[in-house]
Amino acid sequence: MMAENMARRRSAFAFAFIRLVSCLMVSSVYGEYPHLGQIFRGHYGEQMQKSQEFKASVFRRDLVSLAASSVAPSTQPGSSSPRGYSVTSYGADPTGNTDSTDAFMSALADAVQASGDGVLMEGITNLGGAQISLEGGNYMISHPLRFPTAGVGNIVIHGGTLHASDDFPTDGYLIDLSAPSSSKSSSSYNFEYVTFRDLMLDSNYRGGGILVPNSLRTSIDNCYIAHFTSNGILVQGGHETYIRNSFLGQHITAGGDPGERNFSGTAINLMGNDNAVTDVVIFSAAIGIMVSGQANVITGVHCYNKATGFGGTGIYLKSPGNTQTRILNCYLDYTGIVSEDPVQIDISNCFFLGDAYIVLKSINGVANGVNIRNNMFSGSNKGIDILQLDQSNGPFKEIDQVVIDANNANGMTVRSTVARGSAQGNGTSWTVDFNSTLLFPDLINYIQYSLRASGGSFPNHCVRNVSRNSVVVESDVAVSASVFVMVEQGK
Repeated sequence: MMAENMARRRSAFAFAFIRLVSCLMVSSVYGEYPHLGQIFRGHYGEQMQKSQEFKASVFRRDLVSLAASSVAPSTQPGSSSPRGYSVTSYGADPTGNTDSTDAFMSALADAVQASGDGVLMEGITNLGGAQISLEGGNYMISHPLRFPTAGVGNIVIHGGTLHASDDFPTDGYLIDLSAPSSSKSSSSYNFEYVTFRDLMLDSNYRGGGILVPNSLRTSIDNCYIAHFTSNGILVQGGHETYIRNSFLGQHITAGGDPGERNFSGTAINLMGNDNAVTDVVIFSAAIGIMVSGQANVITGVHCYNKATGFGGTGIYLKSPGNTQTRILNCYLDYTGIVSEDPVQIDISNCFFLGDAYIVLKSINGVANGVNIRNNMFSGSNKGIDILQLDQSNGPFKEIDQVVIDANNANGMTVRSTVARGSAQGNGTSWTVDFNSTLLFPDLINYIQYSLRASGGSFPNHCVRNVSRNSVVVESDVAVSASVFVMVEQGK
């Protein structure tokens, strides 16, 4: 009733305002040009009156429509817009004082009943962009939130906080995209095009944040995931989970935490192919990102989780022989990168701070198609190598197409697979030692050299020995000369 009265008052005021403006306009014209008054009154007066009445009627209808749309929608339990499901309308407690698990499950059950046309994978029902809104609340959850059926897609969950209760299962995840055992979806994937955005997830040191098994085109955007003990985000199988603009940490810290030695868990665990992690900060965990799938890309990530000196790793590529991963424009802050049997890996344009470095770990002794270029390293002048080999399981035996070059270091020792050196002297033999630069021990696959003799001499010369990363050039006669050598280890 109050809204209707307001609408009537606004309509009356608007109509009066139009009449006033119209009268002022006409009066102004008549005042400056009196003879026009007769013309207007005679020929156009009737048309003007009809025009004013028409404008006023249209404006009245617009006001009535606006007033009707401003009436508050129903907030009865379970009520939602056709594509929107507000969890508070199902009884969820936005203060976090009581358990909201059942309310969330009811909202999920209603959301998956929607249907629409679209082009999702065969066997995946298009939910038409259904949205489950947390409305900025903080909700306590006692069991993992799962869709009641698999084989659905095009749905968004957004806008609030979930925190695990004190009795939440320690092996669970706050949000779990596992297929229910009762599901009869004909699709080979559990879900497609499910989006989680603008969420804070607090696992309360009782499990993980988000589990994405066997799903397609999942998006995790602008999420803050903390207090996990297993994984902040775990991706198992499926394709194309994109994690963007998010923050993950087991403990809330901004670095230099006194408990850093005890950090555990993994912030992001990619056990699948074709995923991307972009513009993400990982501020505490034993491992920042674990990758055991293929064809993943990691871009713009800042890792300052557990430092290497305390046993932590920023990015761990645990897919020996099938790496196929690109790490680009990342910031490794006191924590480094480990890659097992790297095959087709690119690490470029990254910054390593605090003696952080890259380790190539031999499992079956394979390193093939490795590009590590244009990175910057900053250390504390302790002589730490920017690249190191872990050959505790055996030496690297198959080394091909490995290019480690064009990196720079301040306070650390540069290691590469491409090196240049020179030697000067008067005699018949010149030795150039590359052990301080080359990464792999006793391996030179390519040599290019030149000898510049002084005094007009023109001796015969050749490479006589290549072993233990040293090159020996000899001449047939004694001569004063300079020898310049370039070598490569990757074929």
